[in-house]
Amino acid sequence: MSTSSTRVWLVTGVSSGFGRALVEQILAAGDRVIGTARKPETLADLVSRAPDQLQVLALDVADPVQVRAVVTEAAGIWGRLDVVVNNAGYGLVGALEEYTEAQIERNLATNLMGPLYVMRAVLPLFRAQKSGHFVNLSAAAAISNYAGFSVYGGAKAGLEMVSESVRAETAPLGIKVTLVEPGPFRTDFIGRSLERGAERLPDYDGTSGKFLGFLERINGRQPGDPDRAAAAIVKVVQEPNPPFRLVLGNYAIGKTRRMLAARGAELDTWEAAGMPMDFPA
Repeated sequence: MSTSSTRVWLVTGVSSGFGRALVEQILAAGDRVIGTARKPETLADLVSRAPDQLQVLALDVADPVQVRAVVTEAAGIWGRLDVVVNNAGYGLVGALEEYTEAQIERNLATNLMGPLYVMRAVLPLFRAQKSGHFVNLSAAAAISNYAGFSVYGGAKAGLEMVSESVRAETAPLGIKVTLVEPGPFRTDFIGRSLERGAERLPDYDGTSGKFLGFLERINGRQPGDPDRAAAAIVKVVQEPNPPFRLVLGNYAIGKTRRMLAARGAELDTWEAAGMPMDFPA
């Protein structure tokens, strides 16, 4: 059983990248964590260093039956869950018509349906406790999207809208929700967790093809430090009034400000066309 000062975390997708960095920061903070991965053996080194703080379970978040079973098992390890981080996911890059239906379905299943399954499985526990904190990893593509990220960005934008609704539904029950919107961080996302469209159509070389080239060029040179991002997430969870959106990195913060300014300018330009829609008084 956790004490008032020691939190129990459940973090999905901890084998590498943000997930592994977050596990290390949670352990450094003195909390306990149950990590999930398709291959739990990838965390054997961390488990051996902190067996009293870390357990790793096998999980494919796209399988709702397995999600329910793993959440039940995780909650029984230390008697409760305090923070649940939906981190598992992968990218899919290419023009919309370059994907196969199977690619689209798999990506949506992991990046959108997976977090929904996890939240649905955890909510009865959080409601019974009258406490809990969901931390959902979004993406810069959900701030404003890129050519080539139609499905991946769409999944993350969907997760953001779901998170907004869950926040409104559960706030009276003592449950918190935080969306994390990271810019480009130096993880293995591009090299290891980015699937390419099944087809390459020359008509898209200047749009989605150009974006893929950009991603390949910055791989290994992204400005963001994942350890600093993980530390920021741990710190936010410790706050009594955490933000709903946590935007991480200069790139993502600048992108957010530009998106808000552009949206405001467009609204001002077209307000006269959109305003007179109500029935006359």
